[in-house]
Amino acid sequence: MAIGLGLMHGFVFPKNFDSPYRAQSITEFWHRWHISLSTWLRDYLYLPLGGNRRGNVRTYINLFIVMLLGGLWHGAAWNFVAWGALHGVLLAGERLRGKSALYGGLPVGARMAVTFVIVLVTWVFFRSPDLASAIRYLGDMAAVGSVQPGAPLLSGIVYAPYYLGTFVLSGVIVWLAPQTWDWTKALSAPKAVVVLAVLVLAVIVLTTQAYNPFIYFIF
Repeated sequence: MAIGLGLMHGFVFPKNFDSPYRAQSITEFWHRWHISLSTWLRDYLYLPLGGNRRGNVRTYINLFIVMLLGGLWHGAAWNFVAWGALHGVLLAGERLRGKSALYGGLPVGARMAVTFVIVLVTWVFFRSPDLASAIRYLGDMAAVGSVQPGAPLLSGIVYAPYYLGTFVLSGVIVWLAPQTWDWTKALSAPKAVVVLAVLVLAVIVLTTQAYNPFIYFIF
């Protein structure tokens, strides 16, 4: 939104997301995800702590500290601490292996899939209201939690053709479609029609939702 509004007023902001879910490791994920935040954490936390200039052990500790503080930046709660700590451990572990994931020997598609699943699991801690809720949610994801009363109704809604089709379409866009950043650099008439159609569709979807706050308004 900020980049698009900036362009309308003649300001060109740098790319902030670079298809992060196409990453093949957690290290690559953080090179692609929220680039402005990652750059800030690197310049104002990681490098002042010594970066990778004070030996391997200190490098691993610095990575862990930076991600831990990055979690706390989003909120002073244990679930954000867990989210930051998990990413810190994963980054330090990959750094120990030369920035290569434990599953680095898998085919490209498999590496992307494993990274995606790991990131989704950590998002549970990020999005949950507290640590206990995150743990319960992960238990439900692994089918080891108690069945909630509304589970059959929710299954009937989620597995409707509309939602299943939406999941498939989302996967195609995330992993196969060109980036909108590159695709819209040269905006031809057909592309403009597609963009306007997507805008109208987005507004229609938004108007059907009773409450949909901007994600950073909840922190």
